[in-house]
Amino acid sequence: MIIPSDRKAKIWSVIRVSSGNFLEMYDFMVFGYYASAIGKIFFPSGNPFLSLMLSLMTFGAGFLMRPLGAIVLGAYADYRGRRAGLMLTLGFMSVGILTIACMPGYATIGLLAPLCVLIGRLLQGFSAGMELGGVSVYLSEIATHGHKGFYVSWQSGSQQVAVMFAALVGVVLNAKLPPEKMLAWGWRVPLLLGCVIIPFLFWLRRSLQETDEFIARKHRPSSSEILRSLTANWGIVVIGIMMVTMTTVSFYMITAYTPTFGNSVLHLANLDSLIVTLCVGASNLFWLPVMGALSDRIGRRPLLFVFTALMLVTAYPAMVWLVGSPSFTRLLTVELWLSFIFGSYNGAMVVFLTEIMPIDVRTSGFSLAYSLATAVFGGFTPAISTYLIHVTGNRAIPGLWLSFAAACGLLAAIWARPQQHALNKTLENG
Repeated sequence: MIIPSDRKAKIWSVIRVSSGNFLEMYDFMVFGYYASAIGKIFFPSGNPFLSLMLSLMTFGAGFLMRPLGAIVLGAYADYRGRRAGLMLTLGFMSVGILTIACMPGYATIGLLAPLCVLIGRLLQGFSAGMELGGVSVYLSEIATHGHKGFYVSWQSGSQQVAVMFAALVGVVLNAKLPPEKMLAWGWRVPLLLGCVIIPFLFWLRRSLQETDEFIARKHRPSSSEILRSLTANWGIVVIGIMMVTMTTVSFYMITAYTPTFGNSVLHLANLDSLIVTLCVGASNLFWLPVMGALSDRIGRRPLLFVFTALMLVTAYPAMVWLVGSPSFTRLLTVELWLSFIFGSYNGAMVVFLTEIMPIDVRTSGFSLAYSLATAVFGGFTPAISTYLIHVTGNRAIPGLWLSFAAACGLLAAIWARPQQHALNKTLENG
């Protein structure tokens, strides 16, 4: 039984380790929310579609650096420790957001502006490559017996707080500033707020204690050993990629893409879309720990099966219903339904992924699977959805993209069991 002082220490550990995860997701959300304004400031063009696509592609480019960050920073965390890795990622993350927030527009410094914004996004992506894995692994290693799903769910939970905070800032700004001022400088305010909280986040994280499980390890693998282990366990990494595809596509669809979809495709007011996004963040924050705790009781795989199947069969019909007569009420209804599926699936998936990864490459393996899925599929969801709507004329087609992601998650849940059994046998014999 945990005594009150231990419980308080655990709570503060969760808050400290999740703080940087909050900033990482806040950065990404703000860029996605203001993609239209960023496109006009840094990628001016006579074609509004081209400006928006360049902005969304820059948003997605950050995800291309995630696999590199997963390998480099993940290996660092597996060798030097979870705390050291998390502090380093926060440093890279801070440089990235400062670069974007303070960069003059194209009209002031020309091509240097979009180039520097791209570099800022790449730095954010590099740090994020290990951030999610590092936080998830840290939480799994400090979790009390029988509550690992609940603890690890707060990795995603901290992201939802970031979604809500970013959306709330957007709601306030849109209520106070006219569109021309939002375009001129208002979009920078959320980024500057992210810069202001950086010192506080460093203060929180520097007091992190290393996990007992890492300290107890007698062997710290070198970079070459980690790479060999990742290669040897490529099957588990592939399964992880497929599992995360469901998570990352649905997450960026219902959060980062919602303001752009609501405004540019459904022609709803910016304020309506941001309010919906705020509600989605609150819904995600509710379902993630609830379903993480449920997975501790009934197991991970039943939830993985049920909610990938639900997404597979309902995503497209829901989107068809939404675009048939767009309104604030319909957008909110569809987004909350998709949020329920996402939160329920992810509450079980993240902890399951930490459990099937070999312990010597737990951070780098988890981070690599997560970052590759995000780089190839999830991070480009806003750009892919925008492009598919443009070329097909079908405004509901993002629902098919969600169904594809759900099919990947369902297949992974089916294949994961023998892989997990083989892994456990390897660990028992090794």
